[in-house]
Amino acid sequence: MAISVKDVEHVAKLAHLEFEEKEKIGFTEKLGAVIGYIDKLNEVDVEGVEPTNHALEIKNVFREDVSEPSMDRDKILQNAPAKRSGCFEVPRMVD
Repeated sequence: MAISVKDVEHVAKLAHLEFEEKEKIGFTEKLGAVIGYIDKLNEVDVEGVEPTNHALEIKNVFREDVSEPSMDRDKILQNAPAKRSGCFEVPRMVD
């Protein structure tokens, strides 16, 4: 698939970018090379190859979820610069 200057202009417009004519020609050549490489990848025979997300098998390791008592609220709040109703009080950020 050949990339034209018009294609580059369209992509630039979508990305809110402006280029000079010389730059548009350069990007046309570079994008054309990328598309050419992708076309080459489309020639690879992948019949019978299972899709993978990673080159190596990845397995999640989870720990047991154990409920434990938390710290004493008064001890947690003892160094708080401001507190109200047993909670940290912080400045309002959103109106």
